Amino acid sequence: MSETNLSALSALGTAQAVSANNIANVNTDDFKASSVSLETGPDGWGVRVGAIQESTNAGPIVGDVELSNTDLGREMVDMITTSRAFSANVAAVRVSEEMTGHLLNMIA
Repeated sequence: MSETNLSALSALGTAQAVSANNIANVNTDDFKASSVSLETGPDGWGVRVGAIQESTNAGPIVGDVELSNTDLGREMVDMITTSRAFSANVAAVRVSEEMTGHLLNMIA
């Protein structure tokens, strides 16, 4: 298995979890959405979570209450993008496993 793809799967899983948490709290008063920034892994290989940052933007005010600042449209786009990247990395891991299996069969 490719360590590069496995690190990407881990980082993308974290990004998906952060988006899911933001969506789950869209109706929570005073909730501040977070975002994940990804960066290149050690020695220029793979992907890792660079930071998880809480937004400082204010949510809408209704009466005397500040609502969540979660942007559902942005969260959905982020989740779709992350899901596609996750699927691509899973496919790469699967192909790597199949190639290893074929090589072992050829040797045997």
